[in-house]
Amino acid sequence: MSTPPFLPLIDPSGSTLLPSLALLGPVLIPATLVQAVLPTLPSQASYYVQAADSSDDLISFLDNGAQRIVISPSQLEELAGQVPQERLILKIEESQISSLKNLSSQISGIYLTSSTAHTAKSLGLSNIDLFIQHPSPNPTDLLDSIKSSRPSSYVIPTKYLSASAKTTSTHLSIAEAFLAPIITDRPDGLFPTIVSSSNHSTSPLGLVYSSKESVTEAILTQKGVYQSRKHGLWRKGETSGAVQELVSVRTDCDSDALIFEVVQHGTGFCHVPTQSTCFGNFSGLAKLEDTLKSRLENAPEGSYTKRIFTDEKLLRSKIMEEAEELCDAKTTDEVAFEAADLFYFALARCISQGVSLKDVEKALDKKSLKVTRRKGDGKPKWEEKINGNAPAPAELPKEAKEGSKPTEPIPKSFPEVDESEIKMRNVRLSTLNKEEQKKLLLRPVLNSLAMIDKVKPIVERVRKEGDAGLKAMTKQFDKADLSSNVLLPPFQTPTEEQLPLDVKNAIDVAYSNVKTFHEAQSEKKPLEVETMPGVRCSRFVRPISRVGIYVPGGTAILPSTAIMLGVPAQVAGCKTIVLATPPRPDGSISPEVLYVAKLTGVTCILKAGGAQAVGAMAYGTDEVPKVDKIFGPGNQWVTAAKMLVQNDTDALVAIDMPAGPSEVLVIADHTANPIFVASDLLSQAEHGTDSQVVLVAINLTQSLLDEIENQIDIQAKALPRVAIAREAIKKSVIVLVDTEEQALDFSNEYAPEHLILHLEDATKAVEKVDNAGSVFVGAFSPESCGDYASGTNHTLPTNGFARQFSGVNTLSFQKHITSQLVSGDGLKVLGPSVVRLAEREGLEAHANAVRVRLAELNK
Repeated sequence: MSTPPFLPLIDPSGSTLLPSLALLGPVLIPATLVQAVLPTLPSQASYYVQAADSSDDLISFLDNGAQRIVISPSQLEELAGQVPQERLILKIEESQISSLKNLSSQISGIYLTSSTAHTAKSLGLSNIDLFIQHPSPNPTDLLDSIKSSRPSSYVIPTKYLSASAKTTSTHLSIAEAFLAPIITDRPDGLFPTIVSSSNHSTSPLGLVYSSKESVTEAILTQKGVYQSRKHGLWRKGETSGAVQELVSVRTDCDSDALIFEVVQHGTGFCHVPTQSTCFGNFSGLAKLEDTLKSRLENAPEGSYTKRIFTDEKLLRSKIMEEAEELCDAKTTDEVAFEAADLFYFALARCISQGVSLKDVEKALDKKSLKVTRRKGDGKPKWEEKINGNAPAPAELPKEAKEGSKPTEPIPKSFPEVDESEIKMRNVRLSTLNKEEQKKLLLRPVLNSLAMIDKVKPIVERVRKEGDAGLKAMTKQFDKADLSSNVLLPPFQTPTEEQLPLDVKNAIDVAYSNVKTFHEAQSEKKPLEVETMPGVRCSRFVRPISRVGIYVPGGTAILPSTAIMLGVPAQVAGCKTIVLATPPRPDGSISPEVLYVAKLTGVTCILKAGGAQAVGAMAYGTDEVPKVDKIFGPGNQWVTAAKMLVQNDTDALVAIDMPAGPSEVLVIADHTANPIFVASDLLSQAEHGTDSQVVLVAINLTQSLLDEIENQIDIQAKALPRVAIAREAIKKSVIVLVDTEEQALDFSNEYAPEHLILHLEDATKAVEKVDNAGSVFVGAFSPESCGDYASGTNHTLPTNGFARQFSGVNTLSFQKHITSQLVSGDGLKVLGPSVVRLAEREGLEAHANAVRVRLAELNK
């Protein structure tokens, strides 16, 4: 702690001086006057307490807000080990100075009586603050002593101080005492002054200059007053009305610059009307505080923001929800994201109760001053919840564990049955700046490098140990002890008991539609073009010979994925199709997947999952054919393994596309059916807790928006996978826009995996779609149709990669080869240009290959 120029000792006559004294630093209050003085002290003021000999509970002064306490040697003995040394100032006589060497590790300040500045300086205790009680009451002597005694501080009873501009024969001017040690090396004698905002956690407002005259007036009036280098004394807000209440004045460590902390009123500090400060607008928490204050006053009735401020239960549930999500966050990005959400709702609570960030900081500072602290354990109801002593959760139904097409396992249990409303957060796009709009486009970030490091040993083991390593890991991870990981055709047709007829018929319909659509994508004949007479160029398609398709399995049953990958491989004409899927503990695979494998002409079933299956297909084993390209979804282990092998030149294998959590973006206008919209959002939310669900609402009425949100809650709670849907919806968002053009612009920036159009003219809107994995047009085109049986493929780019990648299609399993046929006459026309370009590049052999032919033709 640095010592102030002087330390006012409050006496009963000093209450009128407190507003000005509180601006300049701490005041010293005798213990006997604390109860009387504290109510009159400004809320921002800091203070020390001078203990009386009879004070029984010295620690209570510190607990209640005193920064430091002045004590006697005998009191120091009582407090030793109980109070941090930075909180203690020892009051001693000059004759006791010799004992200080043994006490310097227990105190942070010395209060000397009947001493001089010279004596204090001669102590040589650089880490100890020196407070000197000046023996002379003469104001002129006091002023001279303050000028010469820095860094010591003189203790001056308030009966010798005044709020006048000048020192008199009887009283020392507060302003002059403060200014006495301040110096400047500027030729104009002014002091650089930083003005900071007390409203916003001392954020800087601007840089100005002060003079002794302006500082004096500022202290005496408690207003922002500065010195203009052109116009003289500048009383901030005198003409504009944007006045400043002065909260504090401080010097820097060299006493040659000042900082004014102010409460800014009116239009703000900067002369540029669009800026909050001379350094630009506020950001972070300061900006959020201003925004929330504005919305508290101006948010329309019925809006979500208004509800946040007026619905105590809603705000309470959001704070508890976001606190839990912060506790569950793992990565740095997740922690930052969830903390930001918690700060938002916590600050909304503060603003609704008239509490500012500055008030919160004051409370933090006050808490930091406490010496006595409680144990700090959690309250019983939270300890019970965290330690697992809360009532056992209801068992989830079987369907919740084995629902269709999961992309992650159901959590084994949840702490309690959550009956709270399932809601998406709302944002209005037009109110967000560019940075905030960018954040809406972000997806959860997978730490790819960390996952790749985890899968490397698994892939490497398969590469080195082959089938033996693959069998060992299948036993370890899938609990299946296999004699062979490979199943070869002919595959046995499942019995009706294993595969009910209605399920078989549904698979047949899906297979037929997907095959029809993908056959239509096939190129029927080569592309041939005569670029000039005698020069014919062509492009023709050939299948990728050996492909691997990964179908997640285990407890999941995913015939749809087998169809979506097996059909285009079959249509493309791939000679080797390896279907990898995790086996059941008994070594079998699901009859649904087995049936699809037979339909699609799979040549090898690899009964293995995870990174080990990817490694086996990438490098091959004695039993498992090596493939040239790997397709299919999977968890983060599968994804990381695919990324690893595609970058290994020894593997020489490609992959379909980068993968991430499933996502849907729904655009809805006034014609949308709330039931349909909610069902589309939830059909994606049930995939996994990391699923991305976005609704872009075009100028919807509040009643229609409320009905959609109500349907989300009703339909979600009827789902067996409600626990997963709830977690996904928490992270989801409704983006409010004014026009269809804005909605489609946002969608194209987001580049969703699935785009659903609930629009009056949905077909026309497709013309404006630039980036999407697959588009579902109109009210009766749910995403589910594309996922299973309409004919389009459901293996689509996520994470915004729809900007660069197509979904899986027939051409994904093929490659193009080009050819050219040049006749003799054609070479005569084309050859000279080729020769000239080759010569220009310095590749004489290229040029010569043409020259020798031209020479032959010219014989």
